[in-house]
Amino acid sequence: MAEKKVERALVSVSDKTGLVEFVKGLVALGVEILSTGGTARALRKAGIPVTDVSDYTGFPEIMGGRVKTLHPKVHGALLGVRDDREHQKAMADLDIQPIDMAVVNLYPFEQTIAAPGCTRPEAIENIDIGGPSMLRSAAKNNAYVAVVSNPARYQEVLAELQANDGALSDETRFALAAEAFQLTARYDAAIARYFAGERDVDFPDLLSLPFEKVAELRYGENPHQRAAYYRDTRGAKVGIPWAVQLSGER
Repeated sequence: MAEKKVERALVSVSDKTGLVEFVKGLVALGVEILSTGGTARALRKAGIPVTDVSDYTGFPEIMGGRVKTLHPKVHGALLGVRDDREHQKAMADLDIQPIDMAVVNLYPFEQTIAAPGCTRPEAIENIDIGGPSMLRSAAKNNAYVAVVSNPARYQEVLAELQANDGALSDETRFALAAEAFQLTARYDAAIARYFAGERDVDFPDLLSLPFEKVAELRYGENPHQRAAYYRDTRGAKVGIPWAVQLSGER
C-alpha cells in the first residue's frame, strides 16, 4: 500500500495533554482539522482553525453531546476503502470527504468509577460511545487511516509526518491501530467489570483482567526464554508491582 498524505484529521479527545502542540504541527503540514465540543473550543482558544463536525455532517450535536460523531459522513469517511470503486462512488454521491487521521481518546471511565462516592448515573455518563466507534472504524481501515489514541505518541507521529512529506508508513498505521484496539478492549472490559460489580456478580461468565507491561526482562524462567513483567491496573497502586527500581538489571 502506497503511503498517503494526511490531509484531513478528526480530533475529539477527553485527555488534552499535548494536544495543542500536536494539532499545530498538523496544521503546519496543511492538515484540515475537524473537531467537536470542548476539543474544538480548546483548539480555537489556541488560535487553531477548526471546522465543527456538525458543519461537516450538516447535523447538529444533540442530546447533550451524546450524539455528535455517530454519522455516516464520519464513519463513511473513516471506513471508505480509497481504491475501491464502489466505495469511491458512494463517497462522491453522498459528499463524504475522506478523513485520513482520527485523534481520539475516551471519557475517563476508570478514573470516574475509582473516585469516592461515584454514583451509578455518573458512571453511566462516562461510558464513551462515539469515541470507541471512531477508534474502531479508523483502526479497521488502517491501510488508509491513521488512528492516534495515545497522547504519548503525538511527538513521534508528528516527527514521522514531518520527515515523510505528511505521510505515515503502513507499519506505523498498523501499530497505531493495534494500540487503539488495545485501548477499546481495556475500556470495554472495565465497563463489563463495573456492571458485574453493580449486580453483585462475583464470578462473571467472561472475565477480562487489565494488566499493563512494566518492563521486558532479560529472560524468562529459563535463559533461552523471553519474558515481560506485568501488573494489574485495578485497585490501589501499592506493593511490589508498583515499586520503583532504583538500580540493577531486570
